[in-house]
Amino acid sequence: MNYLIAIIPVLVFLLVLKAMDSFKLVRFRHVAASLGAGFATAVAAFLITREFRPATDLPLAAYSRYVAPLIEEALKSAWIVWLLARRRTGFMVDTAIHGFAVGAGFAIVENVYYLNTMTGYGIAFSIVRGFGPALMHGTATAIFGILSKTASEMRGSVSAATVLPAFLMAVLIHSLFNHFFVSPLVSALALLIGVPLMMMLVFRQSERTLRRWLGIGFDSDQQMLEMITSGDIASTPVGEYLISLKRTFSGETVADMLCCLRLHLELSIKAKGLLLMRENGFEPPPDPDVEDMFSELKYLEGRIGVTGKLALHPLLRWSSRDLWQLHMLTGLMPGNRIRY
Repeated sequence: MNYLIAIIPVLVFLLVLKAMDSFKLVRFRHVAASLGAGFATAVAAFLITREFRPATDLPLAAYSRYVAPLIEEALKSAWIVWLLARRRTGFMVDTAIHGFAVGAGFAIVENVYYLNTMTGYGIAFSIVRGFGPALMHGTATAIFGILSKTASEMRGSVSAATVLPAFLMAVLIHSLFNHFFVSPLVSALALLIGVPLMMMLVFRQSERTLRRWLGIGFDSDQQMLEMITSGDIASTPVGEYLISLKRTFSGETVADMLCCLRLHLELSIKAKGLLLMRENGFEPPPDPDVEDMFSELKYLEGRIGVTGKLALHPLLRWSSRDLWQLHMLTGLMPGNRIRY
């Protein structure tokens, strides 16, 4: 019973966050991967602390307040940075879910360790561990993800400048919690009330942004695709730009660029349509044409080369959010055979 009380609350909260994701941005297997990353970071933190703490010659209280938060938040944040760098998250919502999952995995291992080593404590200890440090770990990493995602979108890339302020905020939250300015029971109660409210605000803002992105992006992608497929593209600004590229590239390469543009738009429309269907409670089966479309897209990108892709920048959006939607489509294919 003690183990269940120390573990179940953070998992229930993670499932609630997943259920609040009306667009189903994060698949269960991806949540499980982030949870597993949390398990791994907890083991790594234990091994580092076992070797490093004796060398610091610090009392346990000082180490837990000033050193442990730096090490543990750095390890947890590394997974989120990897997701951001690989364009595996598109909005604050899915980044927050991944962040909380990493923290939840870390907290589960930590709570099991404490219950095994600290004997003589009753059910109250398990309640405090389950609703206190467990929620703190999930919240700190979720906040890191939210702030890092916001900063990386503003700057257009993931860098030390975008993640360092978020990392320091996560460390500060962790350190303040470990100072025990109030009793552990009061801290747990504050987290139990404050974390859901914060997440509700984040989800509301993120879904508003997502709906706005879907509306604008879907319309612009559809209009450009209609220009290409109608055969009248030569008289449009897009066609004039492509014709101007013939001064730099061969006619065959420009034709490949046009095909690349068309495929990218078609995949983008499919991804946005999928999100709209999910919001309305539908989960369509995987599109059998998507795999061939990605294969052709990768082939064309290889033909036009890096210079050709750069030349398409004025026509194609290559932001983290637009690349994320392509990764979302690849993740839906059976066996996940596509890599983009």
